[in-house]
Amino acid sequence: MNIHESAENYLETILILSKSLPVVRSVDIATELQFKKSSVSVAMKNLRENGYITVTDAGFIYLTDTGNAIAQKIYERHEFISSWLTSLGVDEKTATEDACKIEHVISASSFAAIKDFVNSHCNTAK
Repeated sequence: MNIHESAENYLETILILSKSLPVVRSVDIATELQFKKSSVSVAMKNLRENGYITVTDAGFIYLTDTGNAIAQKIYERHEFISSWLTSLGVDEKTATEDACKIEHVISASSFAAIKDFVNSHCNTAK
């Protein structure tokens, strides 16, 4: 499951939007990320061709099991890291921005170690 950061961001955005919208469309993703519709269209084509999403004839976008697994992983990292940084006194905007960067580059083993440490010693993050 080694994919580019931009693909991870798109998958995470689809996951987040699917929690609040009945269906997710390219226009919703473009609006959320403030990207051009044409850029999102190209990205959706690539995600579909790589088996991370399906797109219905009506243009509704759904995560495949593989896409959902990646999106859930990135979303968990984002939520945990931003919560942890906020609990350390980092302002929410900075914590969110930093979490967006860290979530893509941290290894699974390092994230697990941090999460275990924080949960057992600090009990301040999710």
